[in-house]
Amino acid sequence: MKRFAFLAFSAFVLSAQGAATNPVWAVDCPDPTFWRAPDGSWRCTSTRLDILRSQDFFHWEKTGRRIFSDEEYQRIRRDWRSVWAPDAFRLGDEYLMFVSLVNNLRDSAVAVYSSKSPDGPFTDGRVLTRSRDTGIFDTIDPEAVRDDRTGELWLFFGSVGKVHRVRLAPDARSLAPGAVYEHMAGVHRDRDANPSRSKVFEGTYLHRRGGWWYLFASRGWYSDHTYAVVVGRAPTLDGPFLDRDGRRMKDGFATAVVSSGKDDLFFGPGHNGEIATIDGRDYLPFHCHVRGKSPKARPLFVQELFWDADGWPYVRDGRVQKEAQ
Repeated sequence: MKRFAFLAFSAFVLSAQGAATNPVWAVDCPDPTFWRAPDGSWRCTSTRLDILRSQDFFHWEKTGRRIFSDEEYQRIRRDWRSVWAPDAFRLGDEYLMFVSLVNNLRDSAVAVYSSKSPDGPFTDGRVLTRSRDTGIFDTIDPEAVRDDRTGELWLFFGSVGKVHRVRLAPDARSLAPGAVYEHMAGVHRDRDANPSRSKVFEGTYLHRRGGWWYLFASRGWYSDHTYAVVVGRAPTLDGPFLDRDGRRMKDGFATAVVSSGKDDLFFGPGHNGEIATIDGRDYLPFHCHVRGKSPKARPLFVQELFWDADGWPYVRDGRVQKEAQ
């Protein structure tokens, strides 16, 4: 009954506001992540750290809140130059927010914060892993996921130091005892062998569907048209994740999901967030540049995601569309 009521309300909102078109949020919204409130409404935050709200996933509004209080943000900035790419995760009655803390490529970390409210603020921050301790360059872009087979919690992260995973403790406030870092996708940055970063993956997101784990990632330069969402899959979270041609993601191979051309109006789609299933249809959110706008701005886009007969995800024409639904 609650689900029906929410869907009916969503239909009312959609009817009142009209069909959604991209960008669904025209303001800068890089590296988006999404979660649900108890009333079924959606929340979104990004590298901007502000919290947006939506009843239907397509029409967004400001909440006036940020994931951190001003005091907490100032504490973070005393030790770190930047905060990037948050990832929301629900654990029991708590909302967790994993974030990238960055000084430079060799000194970056993933930390976790918590809140009892979907609207924050998120507090009690704890660093989980740090690049200057592990030697893994660019310890950024966290993604927390629970293995439905074992119940274990895992943290996926990484960029030019390769995408790794490491097991979390059951409360996700530390690494599991004896946790081992495992290379799962992407190759190490090599300016000579890989100048386009076409085999460097970042912004990972894990999705379970039809007996497969899908590892979505982004490759290329985030600032231009080479940036694109790609995917590989494996039957378990242990991998290996393979592209459509059976090549390993850890060797730098992946299948394109949504990309752009050099002269496209919408270019550089990437760092997708959680897939939303609405009325039986799947939708992929991501950030994307708009030609003619600020070169640093990456508004929020939503596009319907389809699955072919072999279970591989794709979007219409493989390109960013004006229609969000």
